[in-house]
Amino acid sequence: DRKALEHAMELFHVIQKNAHDAKNKGWIEHFTKDWQPILANDGRAIVERGGCKSANTHLHWMEALTELYMVTRDIEVKKALEEAVELNRQYFYPANPGKSCFHRHLDWKPTTEPASAGLSYGHNVEFAWLMIHAQNALGEKPVWNHFYAHLDHALKYGYDWVNGGLYYRGYDDKPATVTDKVWWAEAELIAALSDALQQKENPAYRAALTKQIEFLLQYQIDPSDGIWRDTVTADGKPKTPAKAHNWKANYHDVRALMKFCETFAR
Repeated sequence: DRKALEHAMELFHVIQKNAHDAKNKGWIEHFTKDWQPILANDGRAIVERGGCKSANTHLHWMEALTELYMVTRDIEVKKALEEAVELNRQYFYPANPGKSCFHRHLDWKPTTEPASAGLSYGHNVEFAWLMIHAQNALGEKPVWNHFYAHLDHALKYGYDWVNGGLYYRGYDDKPATVTDKVWWAEAELIAALSDALQQKENPAYRAALTKQIEFLLQYQIDPSDGIWRDTVTADGKPKTPAKAHNWKANYHDVRALMKFCETFAR
């Protein structure tokens, strides 16, 4: 759809013009309606932290740039994507996964706020496979050791090998501190494991994927309609009856299942 592509490129240029941090690199995330940057955590930021750069935003911006570059091969998009990949690898999802973080100051210095401490196992494995996808789009050699580091860290510290399911959050190289299981993180583990097993056979990855599917079918997915429950406890009890809200749609789960089918329906 040429019109959709024109709108996408127009939006890309708007974001680059207003949000790109030419001094420090990366992208500023919060603005007033007239594009004045919100540079303090003063309550005006609707999501994440004002005056910071977030792993969440930079991850999904990298994801969007990958798709845009694949259909445009635009040089400006390519440069932005290369920057996003490198910044994510360096600051938010480093080679040592235990040092992953949620936020950094605008100049990339670490934050000391308690709300910014810790890491998300779901984001780490999501970044891992999206990084490979971005590098393939760029024509670069995929950094598989970085991918495996994040997947292995999540399976070691954030995976429930008894019941199945990926825990939500943790700190450093230590056991998980938030053991709820949230639909999107569970889906991203399926996506990452599918890519890992497509690349090479690994008994531990296959065992984790099998247990993950079993957990989802028994606890996370409602058999009456196939919709994934938002959050369940470590032992699979639903924490809320809601199956949809403004942050939940058929995005993570459908994408993960598509990747699973692409890998194993051969």
